[in-house]
Amino acid sequence: MNEKNDKKQYKKIIDREMLMTLNSGCPVCGRSFTLGDPVVYACGSWEGPMKLIHESEAVFDKRKSLYIERECYNASR
Repeated sequence: MNEKNDKKQYKKIIDREMLMTLNSGCPVCGRSFTLGDPVVYACGSWEGPMKLIHESEAVFDKRKSLYIERECYNASR
């Protein structure tokens, strides 16, 4: 799989259905999600599985082929 396809599998745009199921805001920045927000499934400093966060709060790691929370990514460099 190439990088473009790898990125695409993690990337979403917040639609009405997603907005209704997300009862909390972005776990990284704390802002609420709104319709049309670009979000990605990313791993980060939290325990457990990947979470939806704002795309601007994430970095795509080409070596691992996944998005990582920006602060977590910078700390590992």
